[in-house]
Amino acid sequence: MAALRDGGAPDTLLLLEHPHVFTMGKAAKPDHVLWDEGEQKRREVEVIWSDRGGEATYHGPGQLVGYPILDLAHFELSIPQYLEKLEQSLIDYLRDLGVDAEPGEPGLTGVWSGGEKVAAIGIKLNRSIVSHGFALNLTTDIGYFEGIVPCGHADKRPTSVEAITGMAADTSDAARAYAAHFSRVFDTVLDWSTAPKVLPTPAR
Repeated sequence: MAALRDGGAPDTLLLLEHPHVFTMGKAAKPDHVLWDEGEQKRREVEVIWSDRGGEATYHGPGQLVGYPILDLAHFELSIPQYLEKLEQSLIDYLRDLGVDAEPGEPGLTGVWSGGEKVAAIGIKLNRSIVSHGFALNLTTDIGYFEGIVPCGHADKRPTSVEAITGMAADTSDAARAYAAHFSRVFDTVLDWSTAPKVLPTPAR
């Protein structure tokens, strides 16, 4: 972010897939994790405390995670305008997949379909630089959300594209297809680059 702020790096959109992990935002509490350490180990899920906004969420296989690292001054956007555009880019992509989605009601961030959350959003702002981003459930194992109080709302269920449509969307294909919507909504041109796959360090 410092390099972007100082002009040494471009605005960047990272699109990737995580191993199983519970990420805890600034508003998260330890009791938002419902599985004990034994169950976490059995499910091979880590708990990571993050400096993003929001509470607890899950990232894992079958999920497209996007990290826009942008200087909002370059786009002449306020935070509410940025969030609206990020939601719209996801809604437009989901429409291509046959999913009718919409932004959350006041107080509920993310993108929702039929009253269930299909994409979570949590961001961090440092001066005019925004980071972190969204997690879109494609073929995600929704059972992992039972290990947390998702985004602080125990009564709100998550869902996935596969659960809604029966279609198993490939994460890599989804990244390229979504990127076109991000580019259009944010009125920018993306220079696509494929990074090498990052693997966990083997246990010793």
